[in-house]
Amino acid sequence: MSKKIIAVNAGPRKGFNTDTLINEAIKGAESKGAEVVKFDLFRLERYTGCISCFGCKKEKNKGHCICRDGLTPVLDAIREADGLIIGSPNYLSEMTASFRALYERLIFQSLTYNLETPCCNQNPIPVLLIMTSNAPDTMYRSLVKNYQNTLSRFVGPTKTLISGDTLQLRDYSKTDWEWTMFDPKSKQKRHETVFPKECEKAFEMGATMFS
Repeated sequence: MSKKIIAVNAGPRKGFNTDTLINEAIKGAESKGAEVVKFDLFRLERYTGCISCFGCKKEKNKGHCICRDGLTPVLDAIREADGLIIGSPNYLSEMTASFRALYERLIFQSLTYNLETPCCNQNPIPVLLIMTSNAPDTMYRSLVKNYQNTLSRFVGPTKTLISGDTLQLRDYSKTDWEWTMFDPKSKQKRHETVFPKECEKAFEMGATMFS
């Protein structure tokens, strides 16, 4: 039976950096026979982060977020999956608010507050976490590491891929914005030389999720 992987794009722009790397990871997983279902968080029905209702702490709901909204099918799909690919751009030194909303509810539903068994997730699955950023990747390694540790603890063993110094616009010359903090030509060159290698890496990581 083929493995089922859930892919989640927590960025708003389809076809750009984050989405591209997620799609390459999907292709890698599919090359090994996996079935992949993808969700774009910015295109779901309305949803929120954790509302602290503690419904998931009741024994009958153990491990299940009971808040019903646009994230419910995503959480349900992840709970039944064999693997998770999730990516987000970096906004103001953090993941997107959409990523955080899913992250809060994904983690909190499995948190028991019990010292002996702090996690009630009975189906740990491999996770690939992707983050893209306009800033150099060295600035956010500790941030991604913290997410990696928590995801590993409550969802399953997590690997990461960071793509920094990304191209924000396809053509900077078509704007009149005075963005003097970086060199558009340098960014374009990196996009043409380094980003394709990161795409290859994403493909490889998707293909080896279960190895």
